[in-house]
Amino acid sequence: MGEDIAVTKFREYLRIDTEQPTPDYEKCTKFLEDYAKEFGFEFSVYNPERPMVILTLPGTDKNLKSLFLYSHTDVVPTFKEHWIHDPYAAVKDETGKIYARGTQDMKSVGIQYLEAYRRLRANGDAQFLRTIHFVFGADEEISGPIMANFVASPEFSKLNVGFALDEGIASEDDVYKVFYGERCAWWLNITCSGSPGHGSRFVPNDAGSKLRRLINAVYEFRDSEEKRLNESNGKLKLGDVTTVNLTQIRGGVQTNVVPDSFVATFDIRITPSQVATFEDKIKEWVKAAGEGVTYNFDTKDTAAFTTPITDDDDFWRAFSQTLKQENAKFSPEIFIAATDSRYIRAHGYKSIGFSPMINTPILLHDHNEYLEESVFLRGVEIYTKLIKNLASVPKSESAP
Repeated sequence: MGEDIAVTKFREYLRIDTEQPTPDYEKCTKFLEDYAKEFGFEFSVYNPERPMVILTLPGTDKNLKSLFLYSHTDVVPTFKEHWIHDPYAAVKDETGKIYARGTQDMKSVGIQYLEAYRRLRANGDAQFLRTIHFVFGADEEISGPIMANFVASPEFSKLNVGFALDEGIASEDDVYKVFYGERCAWWLNITCSGSPGHGSRFVPNDAGSKLRRLINAVYEFRDSEEKRLNESNGKLKLGDVTTVNLTQIRGGVQTNVVPDSFVATFDIRITPSQVATFEDKIKEWVKAAGEGVTYNFDTKDTAAFTTPITDDDDFWRAFSQTLKQENAKFSPEIFIAATDSRYIRAHGYKSIGFSPMINTPILLHDHNEYLEESVFLRGVEIYTKLIKNLASVPKSESAP
């Protein structure tokens, strides 16, 4: 028996080196344009220098909000000496493991969308009630500036988006992870200023004492969030709490000089329910540290919108009921990190993060990233049902 065409196309896509910082956008765009020609999709590109590729299948009712199937083409750097196979050879071993950068993050999902449509078309489902946009982003792995611009553009408005799908993450057990929101990243600098002096003295009002009080206050909060998670008996996931980590301390000129300032940098990932009031918590930390302590942000994401996950929302109902019909166990969660969905949700659009990979080790950004052929093909099956059902959601109050 020959290889399933979905796997063959997946491996072709994986062999295109789209590694940051110099992705082969030209070859990747040609690969997707060939798909558009084969399936008769409309083809367009936003921002040719760093191309956002859009393949469109018009719906029978163009006034209805569309389905936005998103994935990104770029991948993170590799260190080939640590790989058992060339990360761009897409080797499939005798057990069915396909090794390549992007197998999990997230070229699999982009091909699963398209190959699900191939199956639908073969079954006579060539067009649906709602327009479908298959969208391939260019720079998610470097924080997605093109996506940020795109969702604010007239070109995006013309897509008339009603519901989006984006990436999730592998699950190491048999429960699919479904993400309806993301924690907000705040990268915070706190400067503790004080009196300088000689290293042999008890210098009053020194910056080091303020830094100590600051770190104590921050880690008190950190400990309380960790305790809240651990004592929830599984009711809370990591995305439901806020994490804070001290990542850098800068200051000082030499060993025998007490400096006049230290700067502490913190990586904070805030669960959506805490975003509105979290700066008040930072002000408490600053006050506890003492006079002469100030703060500023390198990054401050305040987009805390979450996609509805109740059955009175027609899109969620179609999504969740499809998984139930497929006997697929799933867990709705807040994603702990960031995807390009944050830009979509920031404008009030509904987006669900879902990568259909279960019983799979989490290997995104890791050496020897792989995905088993059977897991990949099961994902194609699931998207075949999801795309048909989501693109067939009738007009109603919750799904215009």
